[in-house]
Amino acid sequence: MDASGTGTTGGLADDRALLGRTSTAERVADILRTRIAEGFFPPGTRLSEESIGGALGVSRNTLREAFRLLTHERLLVHELNRGVFVRVLAVDDVEDIYRTRRLVECAVVRGLGDPPFPLDGLAAAVAEGEAAARAGDWRAVSTANIHFHRELVALAGSARTDELMRSVLAELRLAFHVVDDPRTLHEPYLVRNKEILEALRAGERAAAEGLLARYLDDSIRRVAAAYARAVDEPADV
Repeated sequence: MDASGTGTTGGLADDRALLGRTSTAERVADILRTRIAEGFFPPGTRLSEESIGGALGVSRNTLREAFRLLTHERLLVHELNRGVFVRVLAVDDVEDIYRTRRLVECAVVRGLGDPPFPLDGLAAAVAEGEAAARAGDWRAVSTANIHFHRELVALAGSARTDELMRSVLAELRLAFHVVDDPRTLHEPYLVRNKEILEALRAGERAAAEGLLARYLDDSIRRVAAAYARAVDEPADV
C-alpha cells in the first residue's frame, strides 16, 4: 500500500486548518497519529513525503521530524531506500502491549484512594460503546473501548501516565486494524466495561481491579490469537 496519491492521504488537506500559524512537527505528528489510529493509513502503508507534505502545506523537514517522532512512538518504521511505513506489529508486540496495560491500569485502580471517584468520563465511554453497538458500528465500539481505558488511566491524575497510555493504545490500534472481525473482538467487553464502572461507583476498588485484571488476561489471549491468525504468525499466549 502507498499513500502517494491525493485520494489516499486520508483527507489530510482538510486538517491543514488545525495547524494554524504554528506548523510544528508536533502538530503534524498529532494529525498523523490520529489518522493512523482511525485506520486511514493501515499498517504496511508507505507514507509519501510529497503527497502528505502537500496536503498539509508543511515543509519536508517538518514532515520528516513528525515522522521521526512517530517512529519513536513505534507507529512508523523507516526502511532504508524504501521510505517510511506504518508499522506492522509482530504477535510478540501485541502480547507486550497487553502486559504493559495490565501493569499500568491495575496499578491505577489499586492506587485510587477513597471513593467516590470521578467517573463521568468512564460513564460517557460506556454509553458511547453501547450506542455504537446498537448502531452496529463495531469499529466505533473499538474506539469507545479505547476511550474507556484512557479515562480509566486518567483517574490517576498523572500527565506522564496519560502520555504513556496514549502511546500504548495508539500502538494497539495498529493490531485492531489488521483483525477483520471487530465485532467478535470488541463486543464481549461492552458488558465488562460496565461491570468495572459499576464496581467503582460502589466504591469497590479491589473488586474493580480483579475485574480489570481478568479482562486484560482474557484480552491478551483473544487479541493475540486473532492477530496471529490475521498475520499468519503463531501466538505464544
